[in-house]
Amino acid sequence: MATNISVYNQDVIIVTGAAGFIGSCLVQQLNDAGIENIVLVDDFGVESKRQNWEQKKFIATVERLSLFEWLGTQQPNVTALLHVGARTDTTEFDYAVHEKLNVQYSKDVWEYCVIHQVPLIYASSAATYGDGSFGYNDDHSIVHQLLPLNPYGISKNEFDKWALQQAFTLHTQPPFWAGLKFFNVYGPNEYHKGRMASVIFHSFHQIAQQGFVKLFKSHRPDFEDGQQLRDFIYVKDVVAVIFWMMEQMLQNKWLPADNGLYNLGTGKARSFYDLAVATFAGLDKTPAIHFIDMPEEIRDKYQYFTEANMQKLRNIGYQQTFYTLEKGVDDYVRNYLKPNQYF
Repeated sequence: MATNISVYNQDVIIVTGAAGFIGSCLVQQLNDAGIENIVLVDDFGVESKRQNWEQKKFIATVERLSLFEWLGTQQPNVTALLHVGARTDTTEFDYAVHEKLNVQYSKDVWEYCVIHQVPLIYASSAATYGDGSFGYNDDHSIVHQLLPLNPYGISKNEFDKWALQQAFTLHTQPPFWAGLKFFNVYGPNEYHKGRMASVIFHSFHQIAQQGFVKLFKSHRPDFEDGQQLRDFIYVKDVVAVIFWMMEQMLQNKWLPADNGLYNLGTGKARSFYDLAVATFAGLDKTPAIHFIDMPEEIRDKYQYFTEANMQKLRNIGYQQTFYTLEKGVDDYVRNYLKPNQYF
C-alpha cells in the first residue's frame, strides 16, 4: 500500500473499479508481473471493499468522481487506462444510475484517451446480448440490433454503440482499444457483492449453513431444472486476457485493425447443476441440490443460455487455455472461500 504522492509527469497505469471484484484482481495481476506504478480509481468509502485493495502495491488512490480533475492537476503520463469500473447491479432498474456511471463516465474516459493518445481497455458485458436471439458473436455488425434485458445491459450496449461510432464512423479513437464483453465471471474478491456475487459464492455459503444448494427451476419446457446454461469464466482468466492485451498494446504488437469489441468467456456453456456439483467437490462433500421457483419478476428477463464465441480473441494471437469449470471452482473454493482469502 502507498500513500498518495505527486505523480506529476510520471508513467502510470490507471485501473478504474480497482476496489471492486475484477478491478482488484487486475491490480494483483499487475503486481504479480512486477508493476506497481498503478493509480487506483474507485469509491474508496465502501468499507466492505477495503480488503480487496489495501494490501496491493500502487502509488495513488483517486476517488472516482475526482478522476478528471486529478488528471488535470497531476498531468501524469498515462501509459494505459484499464476501465473496469461500472455499476453492475442487474436488479437496479433506474436507468439514470447506469447512464451516469456506465455511459457518460465511460465517454469521458474514452475522450481523455483520445486526447492524450492512451491505450484503453474497458469492460462491456455479455448482458448486451439479451436473450441471445442474435447469437453471442462479437461481431460489430450486430451491436445496433441487440436488445438487452435490463438497464445494466442497455447501458453497456449504448456505450459499445457509441464507441463503435466514434472509432469507425467519426475516426476519433484511442490509438489502441478493446471493449471486453465479460460473460459470467466468478472468483475471489467478490465478497462484498451481496446478492450480485456469483452462484459459486452463494452455493458455498448455502452448503455451510444448510447443507444443500438451491437452484432455480426451469420455466421453459426445453430446459430441465438446473440445466440453464452459462459461460462461466474464472476471474484469473479475465485478468490474464486484459494483461495480455495491455502488453500487446504497449509493445506495439496491437494493430489498428485489432481495435474493437471482444467476447471474454471460455467458449463452453455449462449448467448451474454442474457448477453446484463442482462447489460440493471443492468441499469434498456429496451434492445435495434443491430446486426452487424462479421469482416471477425476473422470469421474462432470464437468460437460459449464454456461450461466448471466442474465435476473435484467438485470431489476434491469445493462446492460453482457460480454466475448466471444475478446476476454476476448485481453486476458488479451496484456496479462497474456505480460508477466506483474497487474491
